[in-house]
Amino acid sequence: MRRRECIASVAAATLWAARPASAARVDRLQVGLTPVILADQIAFLSRWGRYLGAQVGVEVHFVARESYQSILDLLWSGQVDAAWICGYPFVRFEADLNLLAVPLYQGDPLYQAYLIRSTGAPEGLRGWGDLKDRVLAYSDPLSNSGWLVAQAQLANVGIAPRELKRAFFAHGHRNVAEAVAARLAHAGSIDGYVWETMRLQGMPAVAKTEVIWKSEPFAFPPLVTARRATHPHMERLRAALLGMANDPVGRELLGSLNLSGFSAGAPSQFDSIRRQAALVPGSGVTG
Repeated sequence: MRRRECIASVAAATLWAARPASAARVDRLQVGLTPVILADQIAFLSRWGRYLGAQVGVEVHFVARESYQSILDLLWSGQVDAAWICGYPFVRFEADLNLLAVPLYQGDPLYQAYLIRSTGAPEGLRGWGDLKDRVLAYSDPLSNSGWLVAQAQLANVGIAPRELKRAFFAHGHRNVAEAVAARLAHAGSIDGYVWETMRLQGMPAVAKTEVIWKSEPFAFPPLVTARRATHPHMERLRAALLGMANDPVGRELLGSLNLSGFSAGAPSQFDSIRRQAALVPGSGVTG
């Protein structure tokens, strides 16, 4: 594990050192994230970027990719200045990352992982212990709620991953819900915040799924920067995020995200994810 982490850190440092000269831009900020669940995500991200840009004093653009690894690659190479990732990659690559802000969901920097099944699924499927010989949908290999939690819970009930009939990555929590709704999987490991936001927005997939298990609270997926980042406007970006709840436009944008604000956050908030990851073989995190 330690050898793997050392290799990852060296690779990150090499990519940062090799970043193109254009990555040293100071006239704009680029923020990477995986696709948001909003139906009008392009229009929303454009509005959010304009709002933050007005607060920061430079253009702010969002760059969406399908996976956390793709977003991290952009961060390491300097093609984005900040990234909205997950708590699991934060603790896995913490030596190379700094917290920028942690979102507040229902007033707290916390969320839960859910296990969902399709509505009307066989009664025999009530939790993790019933997944042997069934199909399970994950979100992303670097997702806490969409992979790491599932590995820990399967181990808790004595089911090895090979005892599943099949498992696959849907590449996004919304896609997990849709896969379970379409009965491509018997169950799905999903971010509870995403499932609840989809429910509030009336997305059809949620109407066809139901929650059968909820985890303990975990630190909410954070916004981060590379530890070697030196963009002169990063503190202004942090201040703009932390101040969104204090003005009407910021609150409207937060409402579209189903968030109540952003907090400064602290690495210690992710201790429960660290402890969980240290118990999962292959997680890349040691105790």
